[in-house]
Amino acid sequence: MFQITLAEHVRLSFGSALAAYEGHAEAAAKLSRRSSHARLALLGLSGLAAIVSAIAAYGGSGWQIAAGILTVAVFAACATYVGMNQQLLVYGHRVSAAKLWVLCEKYRGLLAEMQDNLVDPASLQNRRSALLNEYAAVIEQSAPDDRYTYEIARAALSGPGKDVYFAALHAAGNGGGADKASRDSHAAGAPNG
Repeated sequence: MFQITLAEHVRLSFGSALAAYEGHAEAAAKLSRRSSHARLALLGLSGLAAIVSAIAAYGGSGWQIAAGILTVAVFAACATYVGMNQQLLVYGHRVSAAKLWVLCEKYRGLLAEMQDNLVDPASLQNRRSALLNEYAAVIEQSAPDDRYTYEIARAALSGPGKDVYFAALHAAGNGGGADKASRDSHAAGAPNG
């Protein structure tokens, strides 16, 4: 069985929240870029269709057929763009990233207090539980239902890998007051919540 202290659990939870924040921010940026590129492509295709239609007014039947084909292509591209409705996904990821950023700042504050020995184990347990509940609420309520959210959740739940976890746990300063108190309460059989 794998056992960790309460303080280590706070650090791991912070790592998951941070990974989710970064994932949602990246997804929002990627979807926003794709949406901008799609709008530019639609504008270019519409412009090309307008030029070909103007030429077709005085040209032969070949230009008229090309204008008709381009008009259908513009309509199909617009229908696809509207049907995909990327703006809602971009907004959902932006909202999730903003809420997760605030949550990560709360975790950072708690970690700083732990490092400075300003948090007793009972308070640490209560604050950790509150942060986990807030994290769950953000994920349940604001994340859009798309493949990016699935990939973000999968990455956050699986973690970055054992070597990164252990390095993060030990680099944060074993031996601090909250860490020691958490280990002592764990060794004495106190529940870790």
